[in-house]
Amino acid sequence: MHNEPSVRWSTTRADPTPRPAFRRLRGYAFDPSLSTQMDTALVNEVIFKVPWEDDADRIRREQLQLGLSDQPDPEAGLHPGPIGEYVEVIDVDPASNCWYAPVNLNSPLVLAQDGLNPSEGNPQFHQQMVYAVAMTTIRNFERALGRFALWSPRLVRNTAGEVTEAQFIRRLRVYPHGLRAANAYYSPEKKALLFGYFPAGGGDSDHLPGGMVFTCLSHDIIAHETTHALLDGMHDRYLEPTHVDVLAFHEAIADIVALFQHFSFPEVLRHEIGKSRGNLGVENKLVQLAQEFGHAIGKHGALRDAIGDRNEKTGEWRVAKPDPDRYRTTTEPHARGAILVAAVFNAFLAIYQRRSEDLLRIGSGGTGVLPQGELHPDLVNRLAGEASKAASHVLQMCMRALDYCPPLDITFGDFFRAVITADSDLVPDDDLGYRVAFIEAFRRWGIYPRDVRTLSVDSLRWPLATRGLDDSRRIQSLASSLRKKMSSLDLPGTTRKTYWERSIALRAAVHELVPQIAEELQFLSGQRARADGGPFCLKLLDPRPPGMSIGASGGPRFEVHAVRAAQRVGPDGDSLNQAIVTITQKRIIQVVGDRSFKYRGGATLIFNLETLNLEYVIGKSIDDDENDPESRLARRLAYLRNGNVGTATYIYDDPLSAGEEPFARLHGGLGEDQEP
Repeated sequence: MHNEPSVRWSTTRADPTPRPAFRRLRGYAFDPSLSTQMDTALVNEVIFKVPWEDDADRIRREQLQLGLSDQPDPEAGLHPGPIGEYVEVIDVDPASNCWYAPVNLNSPLVLAQDGLNPSEGNPQFHQQMVYAVAMTTIRNFERALGRFALWSPRLVRNTAGEVTEAQFIRRLRVYPHGLRAANAYYSPEKKALLFGYFPAGGGDSDHLPGGMVFTCLSHDIIAHETTHALLDGMHDRYLEPTHVDVLAFHEAIADIVALFQHFSFPEVLRHEIGKSRGNLGVENKLVQLAQEFGHAIGKHGALRDAIGDRNEKTGEWRVAKPDPDRYRTTTEPHARGAILVAAVFNAFLAIYQRRSEDLLRIGSGGTGVLPQGELHPDLVNRLAGEASKAASHVLQMCMRALDYCPPLDITFGDFFRAVITADSDLVPDDDLGYRVAFIEAFRRWGIYPRDVRTLSVDSLRWPLATRGLDDSRRIQSLASSLRKKMSSLDLPGTTRKTYWERSIALRAAVHELVPQIAEELQFLSGQRARADGGPFCLKLLDPRPPGMSIGASGGPRFEVHAVRAAQRVGPDGDSLNQAIVTITQKRIIQVVGDRSFKYRGGATLIFNLETLNLEYVIGKSIDDDENDPESRLARRLAYLRNGNVGTATYIYDDPLSAGEEPFARLHGGLGEDQEP
């Protein structure tokens, strides 16, 4: 299992000195503006512990000493930029027509002081900041998912628009000064993060009027954009706006990651716990996102608050009360995504309160009311520890759930069920009520999955595919083959590129094997599965719905979209060894006249490689009838015809309206002349 993204090029080294586990780099916990305020100046500058990447020059010297100069990868190691295994910081500023010198994080002077000193005016620190936060975010995903993080490949198409090749993307490009605009975004086309800078508004009291605000210095914005790229690497179909939730889901997950990473900064956490007297349900810095950006564009508070917002007229902060009507009526992606963020944060608050209630009883002498004055430092430390653990657990629950989601057309209800199922599999004994906290929070916000009869843990879990298959030998044969082939993905010394190449080969092998279990998959699409709340239809057999693509064999075509390994260890030492296979299909649906769109279906198949069982089939039907008003196809047609997605109407790549840079439009608008 790959818990750390460091790449080791050889098991033999000329220098036997042990390598550090982490590289310590200074940066901002939030953004630069908090370092100029007396209340937060001493806690805003933190140390990021990012996975250690070896000095590229040192690797080359050791290659020569060991006689390995022609192997391995000459690009291995950390180069000035920084350029490492996962990201490549390119500091070109098109608006100013200049190129900033790259920072060398391997310089002894830089290493000796835990990286460059935080500075708004030093471009090399800007480079260090984006690298540190991006690598922290990547490491959190890898720890939760139990495998390498991969970026979405670059697809090469022929003149007919058909994909002919998928190219491995080793590094995500990062442009700290990519545009002069109040914007920052992930570019699926460029496989890059572009951060903007802009002059602060004259009414912003936290900044010099007209002074520059750099989005590349905001922890929240960097983590948010990096998460967009990581999620696209897992589920690239989530860029297709098939449902009003899809646009919002990308934004919500990116905000959830940025928000809960705040709780990994001990100094900040203790400061805010002390100020709030242990109550994280009141206004505090931990629950606000992109504060400097929000102030600079004229808002009274942060760009988005997880649990509340400010009255724009009075500037008064108010707690957001759960309101089911908001989920039913809100369509703008950021506002709708904020509902999912609020539900997850409400679950976290309940978990934190449960974990800390004994400490508060001790601190209050059993009365439940803490005495006046500052809290005892020991109590603050203990409360901070409980908050950090709860936040880490909630973040990992949300990340692990991404493997339990359907491969397309995601809804908040699907994600709700995925959280409950993934956590139940890894942590059978929910003694602290984590899953109950999620159920209560989502219920209060009106987020309900379709096709469930009750909001119990058992009802919300995806139905087990094994209930009706009765020891299928063909499925066990496929699972056994997967287990053998999966073992090659994670051999010692495996690089991310090798891992990706092997997974591509594995996809082809699985594509040949899937038809062998066609009857079982057809059975799972029947009424039994629908009654259990697990609708799925993979049309490998006739009859097929109209508009279905036909393969060389004469039957309906299908694509093995991804094959992923997941190796996880729970808090009690229980381990899961899974293979996750996503399969998709498409139909061509006529809309008006000669206008049409691709209607996709498919499923996520989760195999337990220890028991050789197919445990879950989590999918979306492909054979819906548009005349059935309750069908997914009917809802999809209504969505396309009405364009009911607020200000983000058709901003993503869609057959009815294509957009080249979806996140640029969603995050704030961008002129073509500003692109690098």
